[in-house]
Amino acid sequence: MAHLLVLYGTSEGQTRKIARFIADTLRDQAHTVDLMAASEFEDWPSPDAYDAVIVGASVHSGQHQAAVQTVVADHRSVLNRRPSAFFSVSLAVLDEDHHEEAERYVSNFLDETGWAPDEVTTVAGALRYTKYSVIKCFIMKQISKSSGRPTDTSRDFEFTDWDQVARFVDRFLQHVESPDTERTPSPQSTSTP
Repeated sequence: MAHLLVLYGTSEGQTRKIARFIADTLRDQAHTVDLMAASEFEDWPSPDAYDAVIVGASVHSGQHQAAVQTVVADHRSVLNRRPSAFFSVSLAVLDEDHHEEAERYVSNFLDETGWAPDEVTTVAGALRYTKYSVIKCFIMKQISKSSGRPTDTSRDFEFTDWDQVARFVDRFLQHVESPDTERTPSPQSTSTP
């Protein structure tokens, strides 16, 4: 079976939770998986040491985590040679009117890093009111109110569609388990819930 890397960037923890779910799903299918935060990547081997790589990052203020962007840009030649996938975590995917916005964040990330992963998806994240600063909590409550999302700041709300994440992993594994097929990256393979 394959030796895989699941690399992520997270702010309040939802992307880490999704990355762990992905790693566990891959392990359940007998793959060896290293799970790591992009901020700790310098202590790990190059992506060249892996058969395939999945990268995840969340969107905050219109940008993915800088640490993820740096690792991907620095290692894009390896990532473009290996089976690879990207998942972007954003609340924008919850609203029909904002799907294009979520896809634009992904497109910008891929353009800026020069990476062309085999699979790309946008995943709904979570409202982590209990982890936000007072100011961020106020701002997120206002955004949530205008979007019709929950505004009870005494608790957190998770919107991740775990079945969607599992389907993303299944699509990715088709690239990993079919090494004889020619690699044809498709950044337009973005899927939403």
